Amino acid sequence: MSGVEIQIALLSLKVAAVAAVAALPVAVLIAFALAKPGWRGRGLVNVVVHLPLVLPPVVTGYALLVLFGPTAPLGEALASFGIVFAFNWTGRRWRRPLWRFR
Repeated sequence: MSGVEIQIALLSLKVAAVAAVAALPVAVLIAFALAKPGWRGRGLVNVVVHLPLVLPPVVTGYALLVLFGPTAPLGEALASFGIVFAFNWTGRRWRRPLWRFR
């Protein structure tokens, strides 16, 4: 492998590791919450968790771009704190947990 290919592989490993560490505590909390029946909002949380499974990747990517894009209100607000998701490796980190269930 060339130096560029090694850098690409290391970036992929970095993104995967950060995504796994970031997603695990949230996933465990959501799993425990969904395991308890009868609480208000359970259906909505269930829909949000399963939405990436039924939506095509293009629709999910477009929705994330609309929410976190550089011209979106949420994207601009986060950018003012130095957090940029769209067109940056940090955006790949947050997209990865959504696709883990595919």
